[in-house]
Amino acid sequence: MLDTVRRAFKIEDVRKRLFYTFMMLIVVRLGSELPTPGVDPTYIQNFFASQTGDAFNFFDAFTGGSFTQMSVFALSITPYITSSIIIQLLTIAIPKLEEMQKDGPDGRKKLAAITRYVTVALALIQSTAMAVGFGRQGLLVEYNFVNAAIVVCTLTAGSAFLMWIGERITEKGVGNGISIVLLINIISRVPSDFVTLFEQFIKGKTLAKGLLSAVIILAVVLVVILLVVILQDGERRIAVQYSQKVQGRKTYGGQSSHIPLKVNTAGVIPVIFASSLMQFPIVIAQFLGKGNGTGIGSQILKCMNSNNWCDPNNLIYSIGLVVYIVLTIFFAYFYTSITFNPLEIANNMKKSGGFIPGIRPGKPTVEYLTKILNYIIFVGACGLVIIQVIPYFFNGVFGANVSFGGTSIIIIVGVVLETLKQIESQMLVRNYTGFLNTKGGSMKNSFLGY
Repeated sequence: MLDTVRRAFKIEDVRKRLFYTFMMLIVVRLGSELPTPGVDPTYIQNFFASQTGDAFNFFDAFTGGSFTQMSVFALSITPYITSSIIIQLLTIAIPKLEEMQKDGPDGRKKLAAITRYVTVALALIQSTAMAVGFGRQGLLVEYNFVNAAIVVCTLTAGSAFLMWIGERITEKGVGNGISIVLLINIISRVPSDFVTLFEQFIKGKTLAKGLLSAVIILAVVLVVILLVVILQDGERRIAVQYSQKVQGRKTYGGQSSHIPLKVNTAGVIPVIFASSLMQFPIVIAQFLGKGNGTGIGSQILKCMNSNNWCDPNNLIYSIGLVVYIVLTIFFAYFYTSITFNPLEIANNMKKSGGFIPGIRPGKPTVEYLTKILNYIIFVGACGLVIIQVIPYFFNGVFGANVSFGGTSIIIIVGVVLETLKQIESQMLVRNYTGFLNTKGGSMKNSFLGY
């Protein structure tokens, strides 16, 4: 990794892209510290401090602490993420959107424009709900139409500006801009989380206990990162053979290739879907001031609260963890089914004269791909579950409650690995371009007689 970065800085074009990305990330972090006009940030901080559950910690980690500070980037890029997921799901239900998705670059541009509009609409809805709902309870210094409108416009503009920054990073920087912005937000919360762990498990302890706690914490983090790396890079390669075709004096085809199927086919989407579904009732109940009683409803909410999972004193609440695991596996199958179509892959192979050795083209190929895909999805979902359960286990047994967990680590490692791959590909293209230009110039000069 360090060698890739070192070589990247030696190439001027890549170095400029890295510098552009770095400057944009500075703008992101500065905007995360700018307060929203007319807002009392202490209200939202006190509100979250009085809540139980990790729904708000999860959201605060995604916004890089901007939400609890109520900065101009308080909504961060969460509206864009939600919008992207909605559009992806709608491409299955709406034929027009599905046609755009298959219509090459022009269709993808139209989908990107629709995603932007939906992002702004979602940001407007969320900021309005916050300004009206929290504003009446003390979020606004003075609750009136003008102050509420200022907050709505500020938060909506902040989210749209972050979306613009993400797109500029994708175009002029390195990596996927939206993912890079999300990455820097999550990383910005990690130091404070480690400070929390230090004060909770190391500070004030004897040298032996403190050292043991530090080693355990470091080992857990490294193990989770290692598992994420293995999960992200793991893939099943299905061999494909192309038949030979003779046209005139030339022979085409006859080559061997493969279909790479990633073990973690759905990425972090199943975890986000499952977490959101589990935390949504808790958030609604807390907004309504419910869920602190002893009734059946309150007990169900406690089961859904991840802070109560793996607690040796209340193992009954770990039923929620079982439900969470089932949801993660379900969404892994669901999301992969709408993004990967074995029938389409089989048809494309058949048109190009390709076949899987030992498998007949057509329906048998579809059945074979489906069988392999179902097995891979299950393995990937189990990997996601293990990565998620490790932080929950230490949270329940030792009370290590921090904002970053398996989801955050999956995003951090995944974005870093993908960005490094893109940097390497840009360096490779740069070397090929330079090689071809040099050779082309030499051939041109020789033809001109120089």
